Amino acid sequence: MIELDNHSIFMKAALAEARLAERKGEVPVGAVITANGRIIARGHNLTEQLTDVTAHAEIQAITAASNYLGSKYLQKCTLYVTLEPCPMCAGAIYWSQIGRVVYGANDAKRGFKEHGGELHPKTEIISGIMQQECSEIMTTFFQRKRK
Repeated sequence: MIELDNHSIFMKAALAEARLAERKGEVPVGAVITANGRIIARGHNLTEQLTDVTAHAEIQAITAASNYLGSKYLQKCTLYVTLEPCPMCAGAIYWSQIGRVVYGANDAKRGFKEHGGELHPKTEIISGIMQQECSEIMTTFFQRKRK
């Protein structure tokens, strides 16, 4: 089992991706995928830049990890994402069979749990890692946007 400190290290990397998204004017969500204790893929929201509603951080990271490993299945991987995945991303996570999903902030409006989404039955879910930091970046982004 991975210790909490390792979760924090990888969530910090996901937060760095979220900050990249924010600098581009994107909703600040970031993701990294690890295998064997190291980052193999990174992603952040690119929906505005690519004019593509499917260009979420999780999708970007899953595509990069699949390309890196040469496999559509990611059973031995962990996805770290700053925000609870939406139903679309939950579907991609389900089909890629990611072994573990670790996310920071809950998404009460658009999260997969709110909308009855499911992950693969063998996928372990861990939530609340660096929740305050992950929530804060979203709150700050939308406060600035509303001004």
